[in-house]
Amino acid sequence: MTLLNTQSNAKTKLLDAAVLVIRAKGYSATTVDDLCRAAEVTKGGFFHHFESKEQLAVSAAVHFASRAEDMFATAPYRRLPDPLDRLLGYVDFRKAILQGELPEYTCMLGTMVQETYETHPAIREACNRCIQEHVQVLESDISEAMRIHGIGGRSTWTARSLALYTQAVIQGAFILAKAEHGAAVAASSFDHLRLYLVMLFIQPGAREIS
Repeated sequence: MTLLNTQSNAKTKLLDAAVLVIRAKGYSATTVDDLCRAAEVTKGGFFHHFESKEQLAVSAAVHFASRAEDMFATAPYRRLPDPLDRLLGYVDFRKAILQGELPEYTCMLGTMVQETYETHPAIREACNRCIQEHVQVLESDISEAMRIHGIGGRSTWTARSLALYTQAVIQGAFILAKAEHGAAVAASSFDHLRLYLVMLFIQPGAREIS
């Protein structure tokens, strides 16, 4: 392995470690020593790639979001032809991946932004950019679903407002899951979100949604 590959591998290890440790402990409680230990990288290796824990957290937000978007982009629901089915499939997929320990399914972006929105604006801005990029994907499906199902001119809401609301429910569900230390409350919240989406789109005489 070349020196360049070794350095690149160390950087990726630090990014992966940041995702794991910060999701489990939170940003404030996570130390550089924690990150180095989890990544099996020396402190010298850490500071070769990142000037500070904050800089790593900003990069880790993008790293987490990129991997999450790859997962969503290749999920089976993305191949559904009807955008409303894709939207409902997204919620179903979110519920299906409520597996394992809390840090394995909760959102790193939500975890960090709750802690750092005032104290670390660079982290808040990075998290917001990543969340907004995810919202845009939902917004596109919602906008198409509104057009196909004849919602547009009659609605008092927009594709963007519904996409943001969907994310608000999901992030709130993760907070409740942490408070109750279990996924059941999040799963129930996703069920209610799905029902709400069906009620918004399905009009009398419209086709049944599975």
